[in-house]
This record gives sequence, structure tokens and C-alpha cells, in this order.
Amino acid sequence: MMDGVALTKQINPAREEASPAGLVLRGITIAIGEAPLLSRLDLDIPPGDVVTVMGPSGSGKSTLLAYVAGFLDKAFTARGEVLLDGAPITALPAQQRRLGILFQDDLLFPHLSVGANLAFGLDAAVTGRRARRARVEEALDQAGLGGFYDRDPATLSGGQRARAALMRTLLASPRALLLDEPFSKLDRPLRKDIREFVFSHARALGLPTLLVTHDHEDADAAGGSVLTLKA
Repeated sequence: MMDGVALTKQINPAREEASPAGLVLRGITIAIGEAPLLSRLDLDIPPGDVVTVMGPSGSGKSTLLAYVAGFLDKAFTARGEVLLDGAPITALPAQQRRLGILFQDDLLFPHLSVGANLAFGLDAAVTGRRARRARVEEALDQAGLGGFYDRDPATLSGGQRARAALMRTLLASPRALLLDEPFSKLDRPLRKDIREFVFSHARALGLPTLLVTHDHEDADAAGGSVLTLKA
């Protein structure tokens, strides 16, 4: 057991050899003022695996995700290394880390159509109007939203918005996925379908995925290791 951290399933231990592929955290220590939240946390997430971080409010789970993503509030002090496929990304600004993020809210832009929302996240490597439109249309089809390019996001159901938000994230060609309680605001009957939609895409693309949640059903559906933080 680490300070304030209990492992409910075995997490790959830190190793002396070169960092493996996937998302790797080494010696992550975070505090606010004199109060420590996390101490010397090591975590390996191989490609296609989902690791879940659980704990009550104030335990530091969303703070950990913010540190990994590169937008930790300056009120916190933190140290430790974040590596992606063996390359350190800790010193990179958030926009250069190639991490896809899904939050509790889908954050679709209300002034853009559904297709334009997805195009906003599309990797800049895809060039040309026709090619970009075709890539977005393909993503919409994959999400069961074929023909929705010109739709107003306000007309979408909760499940449709969640699928559109994931596809927008994936169109940016992330190398890892961070999930900050993305299922918490969905109706219970819908959560199972959206969980499966998100996790199946992450596995199919080989994305190491870090899930932050307080819901044990999310962790069970993820099927990977679980890290439990104490208040």
C-alpha cells in the first residue's frame, strides 16, 4: 500500500528496464499546500488496456488525470514522470501530448453542426475538404449517426451526443485516452451501451485508457486493473 492508495487489483510494478509501450506513470506525487494527495504512484497501462482509478470526492483521482493531461491547476504542486510509448511527455503542453479526453459533459459546440463538431477535432494530417468530409462521414457511420452531418447538436439524444463526442476525440488520432467520469450523467439504461461503445473502440485502436470514476459498474465494465484512492 502506498500513502493514501490501495490497490484492489494487481498493477504492473515499476521496472528497471526501458518503459514499455502504452501510458506509464512513474513516481507521481501531488499535494495541495502541505496536504499530500498522491505519493510515489507508479502505473503501467499497456496499449488497449483500461485501468480504472476510483475513490471518493477529494481523493485526488481527477487531479491525477489533470496532471497526466497537462492542465493541473497551479494551486497544486506535483512531480513525477508521464511517458507515452516510452517517450516522456511531462514537460509538453497539453495540446502536444496527443491524449484524447472525455469528460462528464460532452462539450459539443452548440454553434456548429454535428459534422463540424467532429471536423474540429480531426487530425490536421487529413487534408483537403473532400477528404476531411469523407473521414467525418465515416466516423458518423461508425457511431450510428450516418446522415447527421448537418444536424444541430441540440437535436441529439444523450447517447447520440456521447457517441459524437467520442468520435470527435478519436478523429484527433490520440495515442492514449483519458476518461473523467464520462458516463455519470447518462441515464442508467444508456450507460451500459455507451460504456461498451467507448471501451470497444479504445481496445480496437490499441489505446491505453485511464478511467476516473466513482461507479463500480464502470470499473467492472472496463475489465482491467483498479486503483482505489482513499480520502
